[in-house]
Amino acid sequence: MRILVADAFPEQHLTRLREHHDCTHEPDTTADELPGELAGVEVLVVRSTRVTEAAVAAADSLRMIIRAGSGTNTIACDAASERGIHVCNVPGRNAVAVAELAVALLLALDRGIADNVADLRAGHWDKKRHSRARGILGRHVGVVGLGRIGLAFAERVAAFGVTVHAVAKPDRDRETLDRAEAIGVRFVDDLTALARTCDVLSFHVPATAGTRHLVDRDLLSHVQPGAIILNTSRSDVVDEDALVEAMDAKGVRAGLDVFADEPGGGTGEIDSKLARHPHVYGTHHIGASTEQAQLAVADEVVRMVDAFAGGEVLHRVNSPHQVPAS
Repeated sequence: MRILVADAFPEQHLTRLREHHDCTHEPDTTADELPGELAGVEVLVVRSTRVTEAAVAAADSLRMIIRAGSGTNTIACDAASERGIHVCNVPGRNAVAVAELAVALLLALDRGIADNVADLRAGHWDKKRHSRARGILGRHVGVVGLGRIGLAFAERVAAFGVTVHAVAKPDRDRETLDRAEAIGVRFVDDLTALARTCDVLSFHVPATAGTRHLVDRDLLSHVQPGAIILNTSRSDVVDEDALVEAMDAKGVRAGLDVFADEPGGGTGEIDSKLARHPHVYGTHHIGASTEQAQLAVADEVVRMVDAFAGGEVLHRVNSPHQVPAS
């Protein structure tokens, strides 16, 4: 099969793909350039690169798109379905990496790590200002989304002596409930109750119509003054204007790995009022960007490509209307 890997990918895994397939690696491809790279490509592998409707329309042989990560909101899934193209993800392999970043953002916000570093690099010593941390022990942390990442975050933050809370749902599987019980998760009735109960809210949900702007003016009206909002999932989860208002009015702080209007590639310019706010500690959508996570994801991508060559589709997230023969 002819494969295009249009993002960074471990060299050892490219070697494995090339043992059985015609594999091209173009890691610096942008969303605008991608349509011109797809002639004859049967399998496209992306991580951060957006796959637009224009790219799908330009593909003359494409049968499968693999998102080397969990979320597929950067892929024109409907357009792919219309053309009978499988869209697949790699769920769970980067859960620990994202959870680790969420914990890091919480600790960094509490201790003012970034501001400490900035002052020292500027040659300014201000121990009085930087000695105002509250501490994590005894806090009430609400986890929104008890999937692989949410559970991994809950398990790690619980080690700091916090009480973990989540919204009760009737359809959770036994494994999730067992892990939640082991952590000591306390369940509340709804998101409003979670906001009123907790002084930290961490969001670990996919981008869907139901999760768009979960963090809106109504929810933020219920959070405690000085509460911390963590979002390492998708930018659509947060109404950015509403969050800025809450930070100004109630001293809410935020640790964010995702922002609206992020550049489509690995580098670029971003003009974000939210990212510039002094109550925000932001990172560059790097939740899954650890060597451990990327190697685990790449292992699964190779397995998925080999399985597809044998007629099996793994981790499909769409419903192609006309599936091309494999």
